[in-house]
Amino acid sequence: MPSPLPNADLSALIGLLDLVGIAVFALTGALLAAQLRQTFVTMAFFALVTGVGGGSVRDLLIGAPVFWVRDPWVAPVCLGVALVAWFTPHRWWERPVLEWADAAGLGAYAVLGTAKALAFGVSPVPAVLMGVITGCVGGIIRDVLAGRPSILMRPELYVTAAALSAGVCASGAALGLDRGIVWPVAALAGFALRGAAIWWKLGLPVYTSGEREG
Repeated sequence: MPSPLPNADLSALIGLLDLVGIAVFALTGALLAAQLRQTFVTMAFFALVTGVGGGSVRDLLIGAPVFWVRDPWVAPVCLGVALVAWFTPHRWWERPVLEWADAAGLGAYAVLGTAKALAFGVSPVPAVLMGVITGCVGGIIRDVLAGRPSILMRPELYVTAAALSAGVCASGAALGLDRGIVWPVAALAGFALRGAAIWWKLGLPVYTSGEREG
């Protein structure tokens, strides 16, 4: 069986995935506030809520200390992203760029959430759900605050991509595979599925049973 990553390397990888996911999701929140022509205070709030929302819900559910309260880097990263969004032209963040960056953050954050849940003794299936929550809930809170339909209410492949990353991560852990290989593969799997959905406009079929043909 391959040996696991040393503790120092494991902590560094978790920290990197965490900050990447936080920064990307915080940017989506800040840019939504910018599109709504809000103040910097609102932009910073949207950045923080979007960046840490999913991880906060995950930590509360698994009984862990809420990560961003104890990590001195998380809040500054969110506020820094809001500042960048405030002082840069909106054209720098056109939809394709943001969607692809969000896809990368989604995969990384879903893996992080699953791995943390497993480390806290959560069984594989609930751990996968924790990964999905980590990747998606911040965006759902952002959309609800903005008064627009959330990603959960649209058929495009988004939650499914997070579930794929989380499932690969949990499966690799159950098989005892090297986390240094499983985690990047899991993150790339979710990114690839989300990227395919963006490129080819893929979505899940919607419920139509029982509708009358008119």
